[in-house]
Amino acid sequence: MDLPGYFYEPTVLTDVDNSMRVVREEIFGPVAAIMPFDTEDEVLALANDTNYGLAAGVWTNNLARAHRMVSRLEAGTTWANTYRAMSPMSPRQGFKSSGVGIEHGLESMNEYTRLKSVWINTDEGPVADPFVMRG
Repeated sequence: MDLPGYFYEPTVLTDVDNSMRVVREEIFGPVAAIMPFDTEDEVLALANDTNYGLAAGVWTNNLARAHRMVSRLEAGTTWANTYRAMSPMSPRQGFKSSGVGIEHGLESMNEYTRLKSVWINTDEGPVADPFVMRG
């Protein structure tokens, strides 16, 4: 089926570095930019060196490493050994310049509310001292 529009075939890019737009920006395409690294600290610095932080993924056979990585990645949704797993019960929010507010989950309701506290004295007697704390 030939659909009109602009589409990009799934692509793996190699020989890229952190100065390239394809690495630094959210491209929302079926594209993987592959960069070698030697240490966890190095790959975390590379991954977090961007203005965006919508989502991130970690693939490892080391559960302790998975926990270390997801806690230090600056992304609103982070997956370990899976990708794009989602539920409407789980809130989502981008970090940095990614996303627009909170989506899904009870936390998203706060986006549509504004907190206000109102106290009304219904006693018809004289006005009490306003500087005395009342319970």
